[in-house]
Formats: sequence, C-alpha cells, structure tokens
Amino acid sequence: MTDTPMTIREMCDKFNVTPRALRFYETKELIFPTREGTKRLYTRRDCVRLELLLRGKRFGFSLEDIRQLLDMYDLEGSERTQFMQTYTLAQDRLAQMEQQREELTEAIAELKSELADNAEQFKAYATADKKSAA
Repeated sequence: MTDTPMTIREMCDKFNVTPRALRFYETKELIFPTREGTKRLYTRRDCVRLELLLRGKRFGFSLEDIRQLLDMYDLEGSERTQFMQTYTLAQDRLAQMEQQREELTEAIAELKSELADNAEQFKAYATADKKSAA
C-alpha cells in the first residue's frame, strides 16, 4: 500500500468488510481514521491494524484481546512484550480450538450413529407417506 490515505469504500473493497464494520471498529477504538469534513480517511497504520484485527477475529480472539495486542505496538520498546503476549494468547486459543474440534468430532460421530440407527424407520415413514399421497 502507498502512503496515500484510503477512503472507506477502498478499505471495504480491500479487506472485504462493510462500512458498518469499519465504523464499529472505529467506535471501539481499534482503528483511527482521520477526518476530512465527513469523509473518513484511513492511513497505512489503519490498514495494518485492520489486517491484524481481522486475523485475530478469524482465530477467535476477543476484540478486547485484539485491542490490547494492537495497543502494545504503540508503546515504545514493547516489541518483546507484544510478541510474548501474542504468542501466549495464540497458544491458549489453539488449545481451545483443538478442544472444540474434539467435541465436534464426537458430536458428528454420535449424530451419524443416530441417523444410521434410524435410517430404516425413516425409509418406512417416507414410503408410507408416498403411498398415502398417491
């Protein structure tokens, strides 16, 4: 990206988000567009913050966690702290996601079993419905 500020439409197109989402992130103080009258202009910094924010959302981080991580970038000499905090949060989130995957795998297997156990009954009802409709 160049250093030329982007409009809200350009940001929406580039990041596949809605204007409403951008305004929401602005009200939550996650991005800080400048104003030219009523027009919002987004800087390179806003683009980087939005990209990191969207990545954090995709990984399931809370907006508050994302804000804290983003705000660490603004502190002088905080690269180590920011990295350590991000890494720790990522490890925790990965553990949560793996637990969710295990639970989903179990639920899918159970549902498949229930469907298989009841397939004959379903076929009998479906056949009866067809006969009564004819």
